[in-house]
Amino acid sequence: MTLTPPRVSDVRVRRLTTTLYGYAFLEDFILLYPVYALLFSDAGLSVWQISSLFALWSVTGVLLEVPSGVWADAVSRRLLLWLGPLFTAAGFALWVLVPSYGAFALGFVLWGVGGALGSGALEALVYDELERLDAAGRYARVMGRARAAGLVAVMAAMGLAGPVLAWGGHAAVGGASVVVCLLAAVLALRFPERRSSGDGQVGWTATLRAGLAEARADRSVRGALLLVPAVGAVWGALDEYTPLLVRGTGVADGTVPYLLLLIWAGATAGSLLAGEGERLGSGGLGVLLAGAGVALAVGAAAGSPAGLLLVALAFGGFQAATVLADARLQRRIEDSGRATLTSVAGLGTELATVAVYGGYALIASGYAHSTAFVVFAVPYLVTAVLLLAGKRGGPGRSA
Repeated sequence: MTLTPPRVSDVRVRRLTTTLYGYAFLEDFILLYPVYALLFSDAGLSVWQISSLFALWSVTGVLLEVPSGVWADAVSRRLLLWLGPLFTAAGFALWVLVPSYGAFALGFVLWGVGGALGSGALEALVYDELERLDAAGRYARVMGRARAAGLVAVMAAMGLAGPVLAWGGHAAVGGASVVVCLLAAVLALRFPERRSSGDGQVGWTATLRAGLAEARADRSVRGALLLVPAVGAVWGALDEYTPLLVRGTGVADGTVPYLLLLIWAGATAGSLLAGEGERLGSGGLGVLLAGAGVALAVGAAAGSPAGLLLVALAFGGFQAATVLADARLQRRIEDSGRATLTSVAGLGTELATVAVYGGYALIASGYAHSTAFVVFAVPYLVTAVLLLAGKRGGPGRSA
């Protein structure tokens, strides 16, 4: 019996995807995530000071989101994926070595820089490399698995942070986080980047102008740009409040983490199943969003642990839709401006997320957290209606 050797393209796809999955896991396998608020509190920071650090982190990401995407298109996407974890590692090292407000602030700026460098660059590199290997049709499946790897890493970090903190304190947790970031930087060097000789040779401003011009000229690109924040921003913000929603069901505080794992498991399943929806057009995506929105509203309104099963189902739907919205955008934009426009979509998501935070605070200050979740299911129903109406309005580019 003669075994047929794998095609060269299959080998290259496998190299790309295994590198991507490892990189995605390491990016989120940060033991500091579940406990850095404790580090700040132990250092004597007030609630106001901690909140100001979060704001500084968000502002850094917003300011650098688009410039970093343009830089990725003008220079090298792999370079930015290598640099990003190094900036983050430097920030975490500062937190552990010099635990003070100034060090925490600078650390958040470095972390914000690191996150912005990878935003847009990763999606652009993966899509272009898959396209060169005639495998662009696998993009949603590949990115869904990458997002799932990141979610698994977060859950693993949540499980390990407590024992490591008990064993070696904040120094051990911080040191482990720095090492993981350095490993991610090393792994980034394994990413392939075979761009043509003309790519990456245009100036920063010319790259930005070209990317924005493409969005202005192509209605389908504009629609895809708007869809990314419409799908990803609301549930991404609500995720921060899920512990409060869970506590509102009346369970003991010790039970909250286990029910949160249920919701995270739903999102992970959504990532893994995203590839199954790769061929969904506007109508199918609209139905997915409508179903997830209804599940969120009904599950949150139930106010019981059983209702959280529907919330987990909703988060799975939203996660799948987020991956599919990204794939939709990647199919519509050109190679030369891919990271730029992906970062523009990321900026929209960041700004919309901040708006959701503000709206949530207004609602939850006078009503139950479950009410706020129900209210924020409405934008998904509106988006679903618009997608379905657009599908009926004409053939268009619905894929």
